[in-house]
Amino acid sequence: MISLSLNDIKDFTSQLFLKDTFDSFCFIEGEIVTFNTFRIDGFIQKGFFDSDAILPEYSCWKNVREYCLHIIRGKRTPLSFRFVFSLSPKNIERLIRQNASSLRPEEIQGLYLNLHFDGTHLTCVTGTSFKTFTLDKSLEHVWDETAEKFLHQKGIPFEKI
Repeated sequence: MISLSLNDIKDFTSQLFLKDTFDSFCFIEGEIVTFNTFRIDGFIQKGFFDSDAILPEYSCWKNVREYCLHIIRGKRTPLSFRFVFSLSPKNIERLIRQNASSLRPEEIQGLYLNLHFDGTHLTCVTGTSFKTFTLDKSLEHVWDETAEKFLHQKGIPFEKI
């Protein structure tokens, strides 16, 4: 787990809400505080859909982003927001395969990015959750490095806290 301070709030929020930078991530949950507090659960309600199609457990950010943008759009900056994203199961499997980890994808609950804006500061904290107990911390370190590389590739400036 690492904690990163995201230095350019305006650019980051533009990438978060207006661009497809985070669209492939699973949206676990979020909260936006403006004139009210809006809480959004990313868990897909399968009963809502008519088909017997196989649906993922969580929505992709790209399917929720416009709703969140609508909530924050206006002349005033939100008082705060927080979002929890997870690497998609497909990308978790790819990350494990690329790094020759002894872990299996079904042992991983999630590889997370926890974004928090408190009105003045924006931070990103990485997280790793396993379904089984393991002393192997290699995936945690790989995920931390991957998250930093991702932000760097997207031109998002940050500092380790």
